Amino acid sequence: MRKYFGTDGIRRIANTELTPSLVYKVAKAGAYVLSKHIDHTPTILIGRDTRISGSLIESAMTAGFLSYGANVKLLGVLPTPACAYLTRKLNADASVVISASHNTFEFNGVKYFSNKGMKIDDSLEEEIEAIMDSDKLSEMNAEHNKIGVSEVREDLIDEYANFFLETFKDSIGAVDKTNFLVGIDTANGATYKVAEKVFSELGIRHIIINNHPDGININENCGSTHLEQIKTFVVEHKLNLGIAYDGDGDRCLLIDEKGNEIDGDKILAVVSKYMKNKGTLKNNTVVATVMSNLGLKKYGEENNIEIKQTKVGDRYVLEEMLKNGYNLGGEQSGHIIFLDYNPTGDGILTSLMFIKILLEKNMPASELCKIINIYPQVLRNVKVSADKNNSYEDNKEILNKIEELEKEFSGNGRVLIRPSGTEPLIRIMIEGKNVEYIKTKAEELALLMKEKLK
Repeated sequence: MRKYFGTDGIRRIANTELTPSLVYKVAKAGAYVLSKHIDHTPTILIGRDTRISGSLIESAMTAGFLSYGANVKLLGVLPTPACAYLTRKLNADASVVISASHNTFEFNGVKYFSNKGMKIDDSLEEEIEAIMDSDKLSEMNAEHNKIGVSEVREDLIDEYANFFLETFKDSIGAVDKTNFLVGIDTANGATYKVAEKVFSELGIRHIIINNHPDGININENCGSTHLEQIKTFVVEHKLNLGIAYDGDGDRCLLIDEKGNEIDGDKILAVVSKYMKNKGTLKNNTVVATVMSNLGLKKYGEENNIEIKQTKVGDRYVLEEMLKNGYNLGGEQSGHIIFLDYNPTGDGILTSLMFIKILLEKNMPASELCKIINIYPQVLRNVKVSADKNNSYEDNKEILNKIEELEKEFSGNGRVLIRPSGTEPLIRIMIEGKNVEYIKTKAEELALLMKEKLK
């Protein structure tokens, strides 16, 4: 197991666990690893979300890069996908996003992106860790005129906004939107400025909530992880659509005109059907994860669209897309990757793609989503002994119980077991048509695992 990096960069409580000294090491080691194969002074972009600790982490990160000899462009507050987009646009050598995504404000994190605007590979993160804990780090000091320089380039957020204007001006920008009104919840996060700019310039009538960040209210009972407020807002104001981003802007969940959630699986279904009809869905395939609802698989079978599944994590979705030439993928949580546009999940892009389809089809969002039937899901976490996360696979009684359940479902339900990679937990997910039935079966399986793996 890696010491610092998890499935989405380094994420810890700021200033006590994610300390300035640790961040300095991450930056210095990262600059070395990411620039080993270039023959020029590296340029690295830094973006951040609205957390109170953002400036502190940014300062330590900048110091580490400059000490190594890298030059830095400080992008200020902007969404994670904006940083990925600008890395490619400006031909930068790498970039870093300082964000803890959907976590509460006391957390912060560091995510590295390569010169292609993609999260760096696990192998590179492991190499950075090795350098951080070696004596080599103290030898990487730039001297005299080799010390790096930084510049503030918060104006570059306009380049990201222009990307949307160019992409959608001939579709969304050209249609009548007189009776179309949306609500946008920016989670007091990284999209709070740019979302309003983009929607205004595309002529989409909108009302924005939770766009007054104070450093500690990011994701606080708002955004894509707390949908209650936007659901109520949509119904009370009789809106056509509700949009909820997360703290760093790479996720998007939607709310239909009746106040119902449109999750990532539903978004993938609507968009893939549209793309297939337009002839733009490459290899007639959507990439999802093992956590995607069984309803998405059934939708694929009914519409002759293949649904490929990967491990949980948008980085694994992207790996599969790149490996086999697919251009649409994502997660139930709202990370949707449109690879023809950006190699990372992009909340604003996702919402605009959905709006484009909604306006073109001229039908309510609830009707548009009827192409997919979502099966109820029940999740249970089982605490087990620290050394027994994967030992359920050796227990015949547990395996027989799982096999028995799957036979009962006969293709209309499933059981998914996921041992945690960070704590002594086994996660049980059961899907089926009858929610009370699957609740009972999840409890039975959880009790059996708890008894056998204690």
